[in-house]
Amino acid sequence: HSPSFFFPFQASRRVCVLCIGSRSRSTMGFVKVIKNKPYFKRYQVKYRRRREGRTDYYARKRLVTQDKNKYSSPKYRLVVRITNKDVICQLVYAQLSGDRVICSAYAHQLAKYGVSCGLKNYAAAYATGLLLARRHLKNLGLDDKYTGAESVSGEDYNVEPIDGPRPFKALLDVGLARTTTGAKVFAALKGAADGGLNVPHSASRFVGFDAESDSLDTQVLEDHLFGRHVSNYMRLLQEKNDGSYEKVFSQYLKAGVGPDDVEGMWSKAHAGIREDPTHAKKAAKENPDMAHKKFKQHRRSYEQRKNRVKQRKAHAAKKQ
Repeated sequence: HSPSFFFPFQASRRVCVLCIGSRSRSTMGFVKVIKNKPYFKRYQVKYRRRREGRTDYYARKRLVTQDKNKYSSPKYRLVVRITNKDVICQLVYAQLSGDRVICSAYAHQLAKYGVSCGLKNYAAAYATGLLLARRHLKNLGLDDKYTGAESVSGEDYNVEPIDGPRPFKALLDVGLARTTTGAKVFAALKGAADGGLNVPHSASRFVGFDAESDSLDTQVLEDHLFGRHVSNYMRLLQEKNDGSYEKVFSQYLKAGVGPDDVEGMWSKAHAGIREDPTHAKKAAKENPDMAHKKFKQHRRSYEQRKNRVKQRKAHAAKKQ
């Protein structure tokens, strides 16, 4: 039997077509409805960054939309991105013309504080978040009013407002990263919170949190903030003595950092960040030699053009 009707709005699905008027309610198989002209006329493409798989607009709408009674006050986001070689932390707010970054910190900037290797682990993410918080509060002149956590520990810290300016508030933006327990994006959040920023959070995503007992093992978290888990792994590979230690920790060996030096390296970095979080810009050269970047061909003189024609004629004659 032929179907007496079909559903054009289900063009992209397989529709089960019933035989109308049959007592036995028998069915034909699954018939795929072809995408027709009305379907393509009504088709609307998604946003470019959604098509590229770079932006979660469901989350962005809730991170960017501000209450109407706040009269265009910016809604700040703590943007954390983990790359293959770096940790990026930025404070961003949205405008119609695009996002505006008001402060940023990168893991490769930790070299100023004596950290030249291990720039993408849990400890590096924490230090980068701490650097961002201290740098931004210093720019605002609030670094003396909101000093953050007194020491680096596994205890959860939330900044308390004082009589005067309120603490700077920002919402965590993790992008497309999986928000699993122990993820490095939350290490950056921990660093920003310890640095004095007001980032709403709970301790349920920090490393060392146990969902069954609903409690945080502060010692495990503290070990990760100082890189002790890295030291333990370095010692484990050294005991194996199969060449894997030299392969995995080649940059540590190049920098002269051993298993016993990792904790001291991060402790020194934490102290240096609190002492001077500013970023020193490189001084521009007065008369830089940019001749190697000039690609424009100079106009040939009359003699050079005549000589070039002569050479091309000679080359053509030689071919013949």
